[in-house]
Amino acid sequence: MVMHARSGGSLEVMGLMQGKIAHETFVVMDAFPLPVEGTETRVNAHEQAYEYMAEYGDITRHGNRKENVVGWYHSHPGYGCWLSGIDVNTEMTQQQFLDPFLAVVVDPDRTISAGKVDIGGFRTYPEGHKPSSADEDDEYQAIPLSKIEDFGAHSSRYYSLEVSHFKSSLDTRLLDLLWNKYWVATLTNSPLLNNRDYSTKQMLDLAQKISKSESAIAGKMRSSLPGKTGTSESALQKIIKESNKITSEEISGHFSNVVKERVFSPIEAPATSTQTTVGVQRNV
Repeated sequence: MVMHARSGGSLEVMGLMQGKIAHETFVVMDAFPLPVEGTETRVNAHEQAYEYMAEYGDITRHGNRKENVVGWYHSHPGYGCWLSGIDVNTEMTQQQFLDPFLAVVVDPDRTISAGKVDIGGFRTYPEGHKPSSADEDDEYQAIPLSKIEDFGAHSSRYYSLEVSHFKSSLDTRLLDLLWNKYWVATLTNSPLLNNRDYSTKQMLDLAQKISKSESAIAGKMRSSLPGKTGTSESALQKIIKESNKITSEEISGHFSNVVKERVFSPIEAPATSTQTTVGVQRNV
């Protein structure tokens, strides 16, 4: 799913997941992409995608694949794993007609930057559900300023699921073969260079958030409104968390480059020691 999302660049991509239900767990065994038209903010399935889904299902059944479609996935390149208003409506419709059904979001840019898969699994609440304090997710997410409004408007309509990874003995063998083929490219690549556009966008977004918070604090200080400092402190705490996250990712990328340079750079012996060694050999 991350490889498919990475191939889309800054555009969102979409696919389906196959697997099974084990008690209260979605077990995803496979995934396949859909031929859909995506933009930088949304992805929609059309008639061609639905025909592809039906044909793919027939082919897998003829190949004695017993897994059914258990959910859909799409990408959020650079702005985290959560559901927009369109995503919520899509997942809610799927749960009404194909439940149990799962929604998964992957962020290929944050995956490259953090060095681990950035993925989230979600399901929507039933229609008419009233959110409570127990429904709130305490985990902080760094959402770009341009997406915060959409994120906050629909965050009470869905909930996140715990995600864990597993692999079979065949998966292990395939990963070993891939590593034997691509290990050179893996070692020579740098997340700082491959993901520099995303890093630049993170810095610009953080600067905008700092400027916005600074203006808000200055306005409240001028108006001298009591009881309004909590909101400002909460916003500043989120900015601090986001800046620390960006800093740790940048430091990790620099450490990776330094380690590679120390390990793989050729070691040149000083010229004086070489001349001394040759002189001793001649005397002997």
